[in-house]
Amino acid sequence: MIEEDWLQNSDVYSLFPTLVWKLQLPTKIVVNQNPAIIKAIKKINPDLDDIKAAASWQSHQSLHEETELDQVMFCISSAAQKVLRFLNIGVTNIEVTGCWANVCGAGASHRMHSHPNNYLSGVYYVRVPPGANTINFHDPRPQASIIRPPVTQLTGQNTDQVVVEVTDGTLLLFPSYLLHSVDPNDSSEVRISISFNLMFSQFAEKLSKPLWEPPPPDG
Repeated sequence: MIEEDWLQNSDVYSLFPTLVWKLQLPTKIVVNQNPAIIKAIKKINPDLDDIKAAASWQSHQSLHEETELDQVMFCISSAAQKVLRFLNIGVTNIEVTGCWANVCGAGASHRMHSHPNNYLSGVYYVRVPPGANTINFHDPRPQASIIRPPVTQLTGQNTDQVVVEVTDGTLLLFPSYLLHSVDPNDSSEVRISISFNLMFSQFAEKLSKPLWEPPPPDG
């Protein structure tokens, strides 16, 4: 009989992981900013609190230009720089390409989607009532669903969906390719969040060029 001690010496590699960054903004910023953000949104849609059941509404995509969001946008920029440092990215000029409010009435949900033509995407949570405090992230590898054997316990290594709990003041950042969705709002209050995309400022000028160096000239 073969001894199984050799199995204890195995290595496990986490290859090509998909990362999600979750931060909680300081209370003083949340207390100051969230009412200001709601006020800014109400300037665009005065009927914000009268969203019908199962209905949702989105603002225009330049919400980051409103002065009421200045502190939150500063926090988003700081968090994005932290992500770039963590990933050892050599280009740090990254900017918001779009920012908009999401308002979901009771029973409203958001289908699975991604945010193409950007590098990072994220969500800042303004008003998250109980029963509407989660977001779902889905396995971005379509081929992984070909075989789904039964499992004894769900883990991050064998599931095709991860549910992340959030609260007022939570900031999430994730790769723009990562599929995500929101379950129906299981509360009687509207759920308010701010979504945004980030892209390298000089993508066409610098990052689209070939990564390899040309060969030296002969002679």
